[in-house]
Amino acid sequence: MRIKREKAMKNPRKFIIQKFSEYYRDNANKIPLPTSYKKREFGFILSDKGIMLRHKAFSEPRFFRDFIKLITPSDVYHSAAYYKHPSREMGKKEWIGADLIFDIDFDHISTPCTEEHEYWTCELCDQAGVGKQPSVCSQCGGSKFKMVAWLCETCLETAKSEALKLIEFLVNDFGFPPQDVEVCFSGHRGYHIHVERDEIKQLDQNARKEIVDYVQGTGLKVSLHGLMQVSRKMGQKIIGPDLNDPGWSGKIARGVYDIIVTYNLQQLKEINGINKNIASLIFSQREKILKAWNTGTPWGSIKGVGIKTWEKLVETSVVNQAVSIDTVVTIDIHRLIRMPLTLHGKTGLKVVSIPSKSLERFDPLRDAVAFNEGTLKVYILAAHRFRIGKEIYGPYERETVKLPMAAAIYLLCKRAALLTD
Repeated sequence: MRIKREKAMKNPRKFIIQKFSEYYRDNANKIPLPTSYKKREFGFILSDKGIMLRHKAFSEPRFFRDFIKLITPSDVYHSAAYYKHPSREMGKKEWIGADLIFDIDFDHISTPCTEEHEYWTCELCDQAGVGKQPSVCSQCGGSKFKMVAWLCETCLETAKSEALKLIEFLVNDFGFPPQDVEVCFSGHRGYHIHVERDEIKQLDQNARKEIVDYVQGTGLKVSLHGLMQVSRKMGQKIIGPDLNDPGWSGKIARGVYDIIVTYNLQQLKEINGINKNIASLIFSQREKILKAWNTGTPWGSIKGVGIKTWEKLVETSVVNQAVSIDTVVTIDIHRLIRMPLTLHGKTGLKVVSIPSKSLERFDPLRDAVAFNEGTLKVYILAAHRFRIGKEIYGPYERETVKLPMAAAIYLLCKRAALLTD
């Protein structure tokens, strides 16, 4: 009986398109076009077909806004690149340059809660569930499933922390003015960082790869950043970078300092290459090490902790200080990126532009809500506990619930719910 009831439920696609259409009807004129928009390519995912429409260009903002009201896309993009002929096929566009962009997505970040909010849907029917996907769908017998990323507050906060680290790199290490670093919540799993500066537009893929390697600490040699063992009259001495050093030297020092301050004994023992007895020694002498940092001599402050151990601590520091980004996005000089104040088709949330200085206070599950009016009754197949705005909902499993519109649309977009009669 339950399966027959679920089959009788309404597919939400038409309703989602209707709500997206209402949003663009009321908000299209508020959507800011990117700088030099006449030289940009625009792309759209068509809501009814789920396919990408590319190679569009617009000579005036009103033509762009009329177009999105006409087609009601599920997702809207513009190119990071500038072209002489943006509406032509890729080989004939004539590339002029491109902004520097970064994509931080919790899908690329390891978090301890990932397995707790795994969610799957059957590609052949509307069956869904939480946890590991089954081998066979109990409703239709299908064996093809799609894993869905659930919006987890812990993961979103982790993505924000990575974005803040990247901003620190861009401002302090590369010297970009904060006002030239634009941050956007993607509407789903993370953040996009844009830098528009004339001096970076001509960078080729190899140059952008160098930037990627720098923020990820790829190929970093510890000895080039001050950690080494030197000979003195009284014997060997270990020296290293200072907390206030610029660039990676200071990051290494601050990263090791944080390890000493925050790691418990078990975490120290789990650092690859550090002897468990040495880990216990470091833990027992942490106060002495931290005091030594005030005098600038922490690296050789504990007898029995040699250069190899400090190198392993630095390696862990580099991992902690590096930024987790989607490397392909930054290197790709033809990349499409989401437009602020457009909707994300997998959540119904807005893409939101945030001043870099305001990022710490930004709450994506409150500040990116697009549908603030009305309620909707939906039949929920399966849903983890989640928050939209100030309210927490769920968990739910095969039950009919009346929800605020934003929460209901989120579940519909995630294919976790169906419309009731």
